[in-house]
Amino acid sequence: MTTDKQDLLSINTIRTLAMDAVQQAHSGHPGAPMSLAPVAYQLWQQELRYDPSQPIWPDRDRFILSNGHASMLLYALLHLAGVKRVTRDYKVEDALSVSLEDIQKFRQLDSSTPGHPEYRWTSGVETTTGPLGQGVANSVGMAIASRWQAGHFNKPGFELFSHDVYAICGDGDLMEGVASEAASIAGHLQLPNLCWLYDSNHISIDGSTDLAFTEDVGRRFEAYGWRVLRVADGNDLTSLGEALHTFKTLRGKPTLIIVTTQIAFGAPKLQGSSKAHGEPLGDEEIKGTKRNYGWPEDAKFLVPDGVRERFQERMGARGKKLREAWDARFAEYQKQYPELADELVRMQRRETPKGWDSELPTFPADAKGLATRESSGKVLNAMAKHYPWLVGGSADLNPSTKTYITGSESMKPGELAGRNIHFGVREHAMGSIVNGLCLSKVRGYGATFLIFSEYERPAIRLSALMELPAVHIFTHDSIGLGEDGPTHQPVEQLASLRAIPGLIVLRPGDANEVVEAWRIIGQQRSHPVVLVLTRQAVPTLDRTKYGAASGVAQGGYVLADAAGGKPELVLIGTGSEVSLCLDAHEKLTAEGIKSRVVSLPSWELFEQQSQEYRDSVLPPSVHARVAVEKGAAFGWERWTGLRGNIVAMRSFGASAPIKALQQKFGFTVDNVVKVAKDTLAKNKA
Repeated sequence: MTTDKQDLLSINTIRTLAMDAVQQAHSGHPGAPMSLAPVAYQLWQQELRYDPSQPIWPDRDRFILSNGHASMLLYALLHLAGVKRVTRDYKVEDALSVSLEDIQKFRQLDSSTPGHPEYRWTSGVETTTGPLGQGVANSVGMAIASRWQAGHFNKPGFELFSHDVYAICGDGDLMEGVASEAASIAGHLQLPNLCWLYDSNHISIDGSTDLAFTEDVGRRFEAYGWRVLRVADGNDLTSLGEALHTFKTLRGKPTLIIVTTQIAFGAPKLQGSSKAHGEPLGDEEIKGTKRNYGWPEDAKFLVPDGVRERFQERMGARGKKLREAWDARFAEYQKQYPELADELVRMQRRETPKGWDSELPTFPADAKGLATRESSGKVLNAMAKHYPWLVGGSADLNPSTKTYITGSESMKPGELAGRNIHFGVREHAMGSIVNGLCLSKVRGYGATFLIFSEYERPAIRLSALMELPAVHIFTHDSIGLGEDGPTHQPVEQLASLRAIPGLIVLRPGDANEVVEAWRIIGQQRSHPVVLVLTRQAVPTLDRTKYGAASGVAQGGYVLADAAGGKPELVLIGTGSEVSLCLDAHEKLTAEGIKSRVVSLPSWELFEQQSQEYRDSVLPPSVHARVAVEKGAAFGWERWTGLRGNIVAMRSFGASAPIKALQQKFGFTVDNVVKVAKDTLAKNKA
């Protein structure tokens, strides 16, 4: 494809919209959209399988702007392509996702054009990007999802899933470790439908990338198992087209296209300068740039006649034809494969499968009990039988986390129809890939030890920000793991996870609470869940004697109570400490002290309950409260009040057998009873 006048006019429209929006906002990143405009234009106009009138068509190609600071590139494309707005209940409206007025409100309060692309805020944004490396890592999950969906749904004569995943990324993305982890697993799996376009402009905020980044990126990716192509000039649409055509025709592995560009292309003084990375160009520089483009220098937010039409006649017409053919194919598919068609519709709308919880077990009372990781593995497999799009794995820890779906294959290089993913020791990429799966409506999960949530935290935060029903499973949840010592014993992790808005943290206390935790997980549509599980066995409680485990749905419930339901003391526990609280309760009761035990597996769900319900569980009149948890004390004051006490960790752990650790750090019946009596005495004084 050669650069005809209409192409150049369209490319320069993208550039000038970006310049004008950043200048009006007095904030933003103009340089990258200016240099990347031809790259994105060629991709969208000539290759992308995308219907702007139906932006949630399941088999659309995915486009990710991983260097999200260049957000005006994406907003300009969404506007010029005429991408429609979609409501939260999946209705396509006859309105633009990004209007010209939205572009004029770039980076302003409540606009659909925030500083970085935000999933759910703006239709057409496939994932939230900004933290560098996350977008490309998400793209790996999306590419896996595409191939898994093809394996699950495609039938002879009915190719429902064949889409590709494209990501534009920059030097910053490829410096981040998460991108390296994701690229490594993508190469291992030989993802044939994944293409990253690397904007190699050699500029970062500090200046030239030579300050810190001098490796041969191409050779690194070849070592990962990628096909590496090069385009010497980002303005050369013909070479860009040839590289994209090579990706489409030579399959068998992921493709990296290294595109050499000049940041702020066309700016008379700032082209190639780091000053164009994160600052407005300034009025005079913008005028000079527009003169270089042959653009009216005083025109602002100009979209010349024919530009929107060019997008419609190429990308729009191609996408509509492909999507209408898909719709017709799916209508016939519904007749021949009604059950699979129903699954596809439910999956796309984040609804649960029919009978998904029909085989969830009930565990009999058992004083010895099970580790909650063990009971979770049993529940996961019972649920997976009826939840076909539940797909995931662990960071090289399946024997420990018990997260392997039996009866299903593992994904292997070039074979991606299985439901088990071996992420390797790549926790950060695992979290981001799980997000990518969920963005493609596959129900993704990932598992590791709780201490390594630290490596996964950026992805967990983004799953909450994007309101994705991702499942993050963490075992070995306390000093209870014993001899591995403080490097592996989580202390502050529970508190820090609970601090993330929109994230549901569940720490079940026995096998039947685990069942109820998975029941909550199965129904989530817009909240990620962290499931925190023990390595050591905990008793399976006798529910004929104690409160029903269904109380987990409320986040907290009365497990054992004083006679007449009028306690003078409340013991609050989570996870393995629930049974410790019960043992202390029995001893206190024998001594005539009226105590109540509250299981509080999820602070977040408990907070969502009515004040009346919360008061019925934690009576405001009872100030003598003791919380017991083998984690940091931070935050527990919310439930104990200033007149309560907390039995928790106030240091790191130690390397020793579990019984010695419990004695050392005060997690014994005798110590809990002592603290309870002291608390009660203080409140009676």
